[in-house]
Amino acid sequence: MARPDETAPEPRRRRLGAIFAAAVLAVLVAIPICWLGGLIWFAETIPRSVQDTATTTDAIVVLTGGSQRVQVGLQLLAEKKARKLFVSGVYPTVDVPALLHAEHQPAEAVQCCIVLGHIADNTYGNAQETATWMREEGYRSLRLVTASYHMRRALLEFSRTMPDARIIPNPVFTENVKQGRWWAWPGTFGLIVGEYDKYMYAVARPWLRLPLEPELTG
Repeated sequence: MARPDETAPEPRRRRLGAIFAAAVLAVLVAIPICWLGGLIWFAETIPRSVQDTATTTDAIVVLTGGSQRVQVGLQLLAEKKARKLFVSGVYPTVDVPALLHAEHQPAEAVQCCIVLGHIADNTYGNAQETATWMREEGYRSLRLVTASYHMRRALLEFSRTMPDARIIPNPVFTENVKQGRWWAWPGTFGLIVGEYDKYMYAVARPWLRLPLEPELTG
């Protein structure tokens, strides 16, 4: 007849196995719930207006990749909201006259005060390219122009790269992005989900030592 201590390990292993299975199940359930909660927070906190329209800065910085961004930057420069306009991530063959022509803007008024950056191909690169130019100019403040849904990630990258700079967000709003009832519009929903995933990747990147991904553009 087996002694009690010889049969004890088997029930203990079963209990430990059940606890482990329950923990794994809890994690698998928690991950999508946390992701969904984060997505709702992200979507509902996308800027819906420009909070500071009056403050002047050393520079206006426009991130290419979406409609109306350059137009807004040029308008801000015409309103003398900054000394210079820096457009980051411009296609290598585009110069200032070509940019102004494409935007249907007269060259005489603002051509002297526009600088183009041709190196960046993602948001991290935008921040690095802008930081280099800001240091060369001796500037310490900027008004950041990009799409409303892209602003949080842009601010994250820019604040990391230029922690001492004053950054004023100037979001741009496009008609095809339906921020009200965003979940009901497939195009807007997909855009926000993609941007949320990119933002979370950017948050985790330095902590987990993740690589920069070429497709994380915009």
